[in-house]
Amino acid sequence: MKIAVDAFGGDYAPEQIVAGALEASAMHGIEVLLVGDEAALRPLVANKEGSDGVEIVHATQVIGMDEAPVEAVRKKKDSSLTVAAALVKSGAAGGMISAGSTGAAMAASLLGIGRIKGVERPAITSLMPTLTGVCLLADVGANVDCRPSQLVQFGQMSSIYAEKVLGVQNPKVGLLNVGEEPTKGNEAAQKAYQVLQNSSLNFIGNIEGREIPKGHVDVVVCDGFVGNIVLKFAEGLGSALFGMMKEEFTKTTLTKLGALLLKPGLRQIKKRMDYTEYGGAPLLGVNGISIIAHGSSNAKAIRNAIRVAAEAAENHVVETIAETMVGD
Repeated sequence: MKIAVDAFGGDYAPEQIVAGALEASAMHGIEVLLVGDEAALRPLVANKEGSDGVEIVHATQVIGMDEAPVEAVRKKKDSSLTVAAALVKSGAAGGMISAGSTGAAMAASLLGIGRIKGVERPAITSLMPTLTGVCLLADVGANVDCRPSQLVQFGQMSSIYAEKVLGVQNPKVGLLNVGEEPTKGNEAAQKAYQVLQNSSLNFIGNIEGREIPKGHVDVVVCDGFVGNIVLKFAEGLGSALFGMMKEEFTKTTLTKLGALLLKPGLRQIKKRMDYTEYGGAPLLGVNGISIIAHGSSNAKAIRNAIRVAAEAAENHVVETIAETMVGD
């Protein structure tokens, strides 16, 4: 299983991207195709642990964060991102990773790999930490306005991913809304509720935002406008809470001693909330595995993104989604 990695996408590219690829090769035995300028990548790979499982695919261009995504993908045919997508399209790679521009990664996936037949719109799915583990939130930014049928497809695709990659049997699906009653929300939410209720999914009804961290559902469905706000708020809240705890724990000698006793537990909580543990967000609905990593991804995040991409490919996530869409 080979995974193509955009070596020049992300705030810490290419050094941290390369380091993550080497770790994925050494720790998980995953073959990685590092895409980018060979002259710049070769010294970072040579004679390093895991280098025997890393191959460099030369690409002469880079898509910047400030470029118009679709235009950049169309014009820069030899960018590290578009070449990575082409490797997936040709079958040379089982999936791709990019920590660069989210818009460009989506455009490259849609234009370079293509959409699964029957999928109206692909969705970016993000893992959210909960009291019971994690849940999938879809969509988190790909589609700011959605029809009811698209929300239903987000639930279908996310349920397949949860089962195939996360190992959740018969995932519970909830529709994010302003109340639990079927009549709550806008017209799209009300119609989506009815379709979800009559679908084969394990739909448990509407859920409010405060229910997400409790872990009552495995998949949370919403449009990309709401989902992105939820995701960014959760990231900011987690960071703020740890900042406040650090401030309070360092005020006096007594609180410092208390913090020392709590340190192991706090470290585990921080680990559960750390996005680098989850690697990246799968773009579901494209005809190949495409993982969009956080722009500030370090080596650990890239390593885990590669692992997740390989697991999704090995567990035939794309094929199962395609079969489901045809069946519908």
